[in-house]
Amino acid sequence: MKRFLLILAAGALSFATVYGFAASLNLNTDSLGAARTVVAACQATALTATYTSTYSAAAPGPGYTVGTVTVNGLAASCYSKPFKVTLANGSDVSLGESTGTTPNSGTSFTATFAPAVGASSVAAISVVISG
Repeated sequence: MKRFLLILAAGALSFATVYGFAASLNLNTDSLGAARTVVAACQATALTATYTSTYSAAAPGPGYTVGTVTVNGLAASCYSKPFKVTLANGSDVSLGESTGTTPNSGTSFTATFAPAVGASSVAAISVVISG
């Protein structure tokens, strides 16, 4: 019985030590670990994204393509920040991405896709503004 209690105490001590090290995990560029951070949006109101399709005889056509997406509803708190606009199909697979920086004034910006994306494949538009 004494041996069992000694093993149990050693196990508890080992667990407590490992748990204590994990709880004090400090992340920097020289370490490997995990952390979770809450990211606040740069604005409280929703953005709207629209595109106009254009007929093209060239690839990926012939057919209608999407070459630009206009994002509206930009607030001043999101000015001059990096953005990424992604066009995706019905399976949520990326068909194309456009990156840039939001303007420093106004309420809209345009994302350009080169090459253009086949309009019949576009099922979703995702907009990410970071920074």
